[in-house]
Amino acid sequence: MPDDGPDHGRDDGPAVHDDQQARLLGKVARYTADYRAGLAARPVGARADDAELRARLGGPLPQEPSSPEAVVDALVAAAEDGLVASAGPRYFGFVVGGSSPASLAADWLTSGWDQNAGAFALSPASAVAEDVAGTWLLELLGLPAGASVGFTTGATMANATCLAAARSSVLARAGWDVERDGLFGAPPIHVVVGEDRHISIELALRYLGLGSDRVHRVAADDQGRMRADDLAAVLDGCSGPTVVAAQAGNVNSGSFDPVDEVCRLSRAHDAWVHVDGAFGIWAAASPRHRHLVRGVEAADSWAVDAHKWLNVPYDSGFAIVADPRAHLRATGLPSAGYLEPHDSIRRDNADWVPEMSRRARGFTVWAAIRELGRSGVADLVDRCCRHAARFAQALGAAPGVEILGDVVLNQVLVRFHRPDGDDDDDADALTRAVVAAVQAEGTCWLGGTTWRGRAAMRISVSGGSTTDADVDRTVAAILAAAGDGSLPAPAERRG
Repeated sequence: MPDDGPDHGRDDGPAVHDDQQARLLGKVARYTADYRAGLAARPVGARADDAELRARLGGPLPQEPSSPEAVVDALVAAAEDGLVASAGPRYFGFVVGGSSPASLAADWLTSGWDQNAGAFALSPASAVAEDVAGTWLLELLGLPAGASVGFTTGATMANATCLAAARSSVLARAGWDVERDGLFGAPPIHVVVGEDRHISIELALRYLGLGSDRVHRVAADDQGRMRADDLAAVLDGCSGPTVVAAQAGNVNSGSFDPVDEVCRLSRAHDAWVHVDGAFGIWAAASPRHRHLVRGVEAADSWAVDAHKWLNVPYDSGFAIVADPRAHLRATGLPSAGYLEPHDSIRRDNADWVPEMSRRARGFTVWAAIRELGRSGVADLVDRCCRHAARFAQALGAAPGVEILGDVVLNQVLVRFHRPDGDDDDDADALTRAVVAAVQAEGTCWLGGTTWRGRAAMRISVSGGSTTDADVDRTVAAILAAAGDGSLPAPAERRG
């Protein structure tokens, strides 16, 4: 080529050679494989506190480039002790699943492919993977085959997306176009929620301008289930656009609202029914537990997490809407000169979630469902529920240990008492101390909660790698912590 002379404005940036990148990625793959292989042996909780991690990760803004390998080495050295082994077999805090081998590998491929999954034109494979995986998901959960599926970051944005479709639909029935005219002057919307709803519902209502405190609360029974008789009374007091948010899987008790009754009562009031089924709706994939979600297919929308019970890497959730037109009306992309027009055949992923540039989440879901199949997903759900029952039976048989409520799914609530008796304040303090001691010891990690005004230990079983031996080892660690003589003494009784 002819030499056009010096280009004084030219800047090709730092050179990254193919062999250097290959060595770096190989090194990261080996480290990750070793990390995963060691999950069962490492302490489950983090071993470095905030101050230590800030000292390692912080410092002044770097002024000069560093080699990629040096950056990765520094990150591993700084972050390693601040990691929680939540992908391992003895993490029972919150409702956090692990990740299956195929879904983890697909996540690596997703990063390597580095696709913007917003539009078909940007990544046809991403669009088709989400379309296929969404179809499989609907079949797994027994939801309407014609429903639309948006791939979100998790259940919080799934709830927000579904409730946006609900807001659009109930206002449209009242003659109001919220996408065009906004909420100013719109007919008021009645939002009905259960007393024991998850906080992600409140967040979604905030995001949508519906308000977290302007809701009608339906009383719950002692297991946290919405009471149908109270729902009927609440709905009788609602006139105009109405949305009812039910729950499949209480985050404390694991219990289920009577969705069939909720749908029947709501239909009589022309109300939209949304189901927050983050983890509990996966019971529908199990013939043994499907009865818990009886009637769920009659709802209008469903929020689901994949990084919980499907065991795919974070972040992954689904916003499912029975009427795709309502879904598209709420979240579909406006027309723009640089965008291709909507196509009823080709999928633009950004039409179904409130994101344009976004990760290609469909590959991991496709891989997880392909790896497990229908029977594997059912076995994953059943196995976790069996482990939860094993926890309840073993702990409940020990003196001074109380299992709160019924164990219907994968959640177990535990409370500790002193052998010579105690009052509620003493039991609260002891229970919190046992939780803290277990977390510090490292065999497992589980959290505390408050249930019906009383402190409790909460055990959530969602990881596919957990075995009976992991349950038994965890039970032993819990009972050892409960019997530790260093725990606080009973509070002095008042005369």
